[in-house]
Amino acid sequence: MRFVQTLQNIWKVEELRKRIMVTLLLVLVYRLGCYVVLPGISPSDIDALANFTNKSGLMQLLDMFSGGAFSQASIFALGIMPYITASIVIQLCGMVLPSFQKMQREGESGRQKLNQYTRYLTVLILVLQAPAYLVNLQVQVNSAANGTAMSFGFWTVAYLTIILAAGSMFIMWLGERITDRGIGNGISFIILVGIIARLPGALFFEFTSRLPGSTGSQGGLVMFIVEVVLLFAVTVGAVLLVQGTRKVPVQYAKRVVGNRQYGGARQYLPLKVNAAGVMPIIFAQAIMFIPMTLAGFQGAESGFVRAFTDINSFWYNAVFFLLIVAFTYFYTAITVRPNDMADSLKRNNGFIPGVKPGKKTAEYLDAIMSRITLPGSIFLGIVAILPAFARFFGISQNFAQFFGGTSLLIMVGVVLDTLQQVEGHLKMHYYDGLMREGSIKGRTTGQAY
Repeated sequence: MRFVQTLQNIWKVEELRKRIMVTLLLVLVYRLGCYVVLPGISPSDIDALANFTNKSGLMQLLDMFSGGAFSQASIFALGIMPYITASIVIQLCGMVLPSFQKMQREGESGRQKLNQYTRYLTVLILVLQAPAYLVNLQVQVNSAANGTAMSFGFWTVAYLTIILAAGSMFIMWLGERITDRGIGNGISFIILVGIIARLPGALFFEFTSRLPGSTGSQGGLVMFIVEVVLLFAVTVGAVLLVQGTRKVPVQYAKRVVGNRQYGGARQYLPLKVNAAGVMPIIFAQAIMFIPMTLAGFQGAESGFVRAFTDINSFWYNAVFFLLIVAFTYFYTAITVRPNDMADSLKRNNGFIPGVKPGKKTAEYLDAIMSRITLPGSIFLGIVAILPAFARFFGISQNFAQFFGGTSLLIMVGVVLDTLQQVEGHLKMHYYDGLMREGSIKGRTTGQAY
């Protein structure tokens, strides 16, 4: 009954109702566009690309983030990932280049400039990725063709590149409209929809494969129930990873202004166990894409290259795990700055009990971050390689992708952020939140994906 009452409260808030309807409408437009095929592509060409995507684990990841548009040779085939890549590059530039740091400090005008640079860089990435996608499509169709081979001329590649680039830029525009007029972060929501769109099909395939009499059936429905329970447990673990914090007590000195006394209260400084979010996994996957690029789309004879293009191999997952741990420390070091936090506490007459303000406080915070980042990075690495373990125990490749990795962390983070916004609208209109006690906490790192 409480769930029904919450839905009724959501529908009563006019602004929230309009935002949800706009979000659903724009998501519907995005999903319809995922099935609009590029000009000149036949159903047999799509089948050839889909067969290759199903055999390649790395291609399945790209297909998942595009909501299946990659394997459908859709106008949205490149998805939103080029924009995410450009955002990461601009974000890194803001950490190392003084000119970008200056724009970050300029407020709204600086943010608009950075957004414009991100769009320009997105177009450049699309111009490079679209021909590579078309070459991949041509190679896979020709390798599966029994008769006429596909051959793209220069002008065909040129206008198809324009279509693919326009499709990705349109997705970016949809995401910005969701952010402005819908609910949640639009770019994150687009990625979430693309990931969730594949879940029903993967779940149904896993269910039918466990039925008695199915080819390769093992364990029956009992095994399927165990898989669902394990998936729920992994999701709970991911929620704990996203929301886990170490609260550092902070005391503020008392100040007397006129006849009033200010300060003197004890608060807490939350230090996240996983301050880097999904960024280490994204960086590590970008590095792991290099062997596939060097090998080419047709594969290579080298055993080394084959080992690092198979996402289920031991060496791929071992190196992937170590890269995630290393990038977690790296990204945390450049985003969480104990010196700045110590200076901020000192300016606001705050101090940590038993620790001297200034340098000693910075060293204390740095020591805490070092201690909590180690288990956080290990847990993040384990979550990232869980799909390989799931595949090892006989779970299908499509369903195994939901047992961890970037997809699971993005799903958890985006859902928490969206529910937090919905709860904020409800409480602003004097309705109860989504939870009976407490409130939903989203990500506090300011990530858009």
